[in-house]
Amino acid sequence: MNDARARLRYLAQTVDLLFPGDGEARPYSLLPHPALPRRLAPRAWWHPGVRVMVPSGEATIETCLSEALGVPIRVVLHVRPAGRANRKPILEAHSPDGLTAFVKIGDTARVRELVAHEARTLNLLADTPLKTVVPPAVLHHGSWRGLSVLALTPLPVRRGIRRGPVPDRLLTDAIDEISRIPGPPPAIPPDDPDDAPTPTPGHPPVSTPDPTPGAHPDDGPHRLPRRAPARFSDCGFAWHGDFSPWNIACAADGRLLVWDWERFATGVPLGFDAVHHFFQRALRRADPAVAARACLAQALRTLAPFGLSAAEARTTAIRYLIALADRHAADGHTPLGPPEHWLNPVVDSQELLL
Repeated sequence: MNDARARLRYLAQTVDLLFPGDGEARPYSLLPHPALPRRLAPRAWWHPGVRVMVPSGEATIETCLSEALGVPIRVVLHVRPAGRANRKPILEAHSPDGLTAFVKIGDTARVRELVAHEARTLNLLADTPLKTVVPPAVLHHGSWRGLSVLALTPLPVRRGIRRGPVPDRLLTDAIDEISRIPGPPPAIPPDDPDDAPTPTPGHPPVSTPDPTPGAHPDDGPHRLPRRAPARFSDCGFAWHGDFSPWNIACAADGRLLVWDWERFATGVPLGFDAVHHFFQRALRRADPAVAARACLAQALRTLAPFGLSAAEARTTAIRYLIALADRHAADGHTPLGPPEHWLNPVVDSQELLL
């Protein structure tokens, strides 16, 4: 099944789930084109392709959001790709004044846990002074027809302007600020208590970050004030959990917009977000095995701004890769392929560090 067909099949399931109304069907359009479906939006006269008829009525997600947000809402559905463990319906909620919220729908037990965890995390961040990072705020979190519904403020990403690379200093400052968040929110329980795994760095959450250690200035162009050494056993830091290029953008005021906080966790070594960002960028250019080797080869360059030594940087990179593989295993999903193909060769070559 090709990508477009897979997306449309999931879209049909999503429409049945969110629009069970028995009212008169209304026309929608697949945008930017039916052959490249990325959004399902209320029909306009200039839209290409045939009409997609969507039921209306009182028992639809639009009615739920209108009541929750206090304004009339029409939604645009994001047409999601296949093959993701945490795939979920994502909506844009539009009021007469424009885009009002982004909405995540928890339609499986695991996704409901992630959505609830993100709501707790964002409520925590709302009470945390942040100078560099701008997260969304929770507008509504509740249940509807057995689904969880999380509505978030849209971050002010300038539409129509291609997002360029984020400056290194801003990335470093944002990662450092996230690492010091004094959470954590309550832990996500496992699906089956009898199958609860031993806590592993990177799974939300396992401990509370240490207070900010003492620091002294460093004259390097992209270095933070040096911390107390973040050694192999120092797992008192927080991380966003999915600090990928597509989850961040520069704000007009020089801060960093950061969304998708479902995987926020504490109890990890300093620098996990930096390695994750590097790894996700590397995966755009190379296969997982090559990207994993690049993580290790570039570990010092990636983590030196946080005051890590070469040995500490290599250890952190290896621990991150192990934590990511463990996350995929817990999700029952192997998007990078079997770990023995992309992870084991890297870990085995550094066995003495572990």
